[in-house]
Amino acid sequence: MKIATWNVNSLNVRLPQVAAWLAEHCPDVLALQEIKLEQDNFPAAAFRLSGWHAVWAGQKTYNGVAIISRHEPADVRIGLPDMPNDPQRRVIAATINGVRVINVYCVNGEALDSPKFDYKRQWFAALAQFVERELAAHPKLVLLGDFNIAPTDADVYDPVRWRGKILCSTEERQWFTRLLNLGLHDALRQIHPDGAHYTWWDYRGGMFQKGLGLRIDHILISNAMLPNLHDVYADTDARAQERPSDHAPVLAQWA
Repeated sequence: MKIATWNVNSLNVRLPQVAAWLAEHCPDVLALQEIKLEQDNFPAAAFRLSGWHAVWAGQKTYNGVAIISRHEPADVRIGLPDMPNDPQRRVIAATINGVRVINVYCVNGEALDSPKFDYKRQWFAALAQFVERELAAHPKLVLLGDFNIAPTDADVYDPVRWRGKILCSTEERQWFTRLLNLGLHDALRQIHPDGAHYTWWDYRGGMFQKGLGLRIDHILISNAMLPNLHDVYADTDARAQERPSDHAPVLAQWA
């Protein structure tokens, strides 16, 4: 089994890259974030012609999430139940071949003193409540996507420079830990407990070429998904392409 996540930063721009990546890696599930497409403009036919199923929650210009899969998704849910009036399309969940997949494009927050950070705080609280209920109903669960949190200093190219800043603040890291404490495991760190495994590099300043990134895209798995976990890695080849997303796909493989 292979399950992957990728913030594509506009599916309209990067559909050829996504299609090529699917053909090369053949995952069972690919969760996409920041598709930046209205609901009716999603290229469902293109995926269907290549043998893929797709469910999505689109939004013009910003946000938007989708799940691409080999098997037909069931019990699809969009949004967070505890934030029913949230207009931002950031969450889609589905059961695929017996595994509950929750795809999230978590709030960035902009800055710690921004009103958007208050929204991020409320949003993560609602996410934790949702995931707790989903775990109770689905022992085999994967929570994945762009979390906009680097959970430890090991996930940041310069911890001193980033200390106390958005994505790396103590409070945000506590939110991430709360998710783990529900009964989830950081899949990448199960396989690679040490070292830098970045998933995002700023477009500016040649940060990718310099190897200066952050790990903010994650695959969290339940206890029932731990057995036979074989490898987890960021596919930096995708980030090295022409006109890439600023994120690399992250892929988890089970033996």
